[in-house]
Amino acid sequence: MSSVENVRKEYQKDRLSEKNVHPDPFTQFEGWLNEAMKSAESEPTAMTLSTSDLQGNVSSRIILLKGFCDKGFVFYSNYRSKKGLQLHENPKAALLFFWPTLERQVRIEGRVSELPASESDIYYNSRPEGSRLGAWASPQSQVIPNTEYLDDRFKEYLAHFTSEPVKRPPFWGGYRLTPQSMEFWQGRENRLHDRILYQLQSDIWTIKRLAP
Repeated sequence: MSSVENVRKEYQKDRLSEKNVHPDPFTQFEGWLNEAMKSAESEPTAMTLSTSDLQGNVSSRIILLKGFCDKGFVFYSNYRSKKGLQLHENPKAALLFFWPTLERQVRIEGRVSELPASESDIYYNSRPEGSRLGAWASPQSQVIPNTEYLDDRFKEYLAHFTSEPVKRPPFWGGYRLTPQSMEFWQGRENRLHDRILYQLQSDIWTIKRLAP
């Protein structure tokens, strides 16, 4: 078995202080995201979404951020997928952004709700036709016999929609995670990392420093 115990990296690119972060966590996040998009990060909008069911079984996967504002963070999926079914049971979830080039993480926890159908329609119709057809073709998270099964379903829907626009499937749409806490993590030397926590209390964001 390969040993990984000695794999480590020293972080020393930046510092983070509760005195110089923005009082609004969404503005702070926007600044960090813009820096990530200008850096060498290959997928700056990639984030880990963690969900769980009522029995406490946790699942995590990488998805893409598709929008954010002071109401929360938006992503899209099949409502019948594993994440969709877990969110239906338990709307509490967590997001994690990791930007190794900048030696930064952002952890976000809150409640998830479905977007209005009109908002999901707007985003769905902005997608390439192949992606729109793929949403129809893929029974996400279900067991399938082989890749040919997907290819055949894709061809069936391609033929079906030759004479009409590809409409959004009723089982596919958007979610918004509305945060209750947001933590900004900046790597530092000697594992003395900076951790600044925003917590929403009575509609006011408080700012605290956490030990690494």
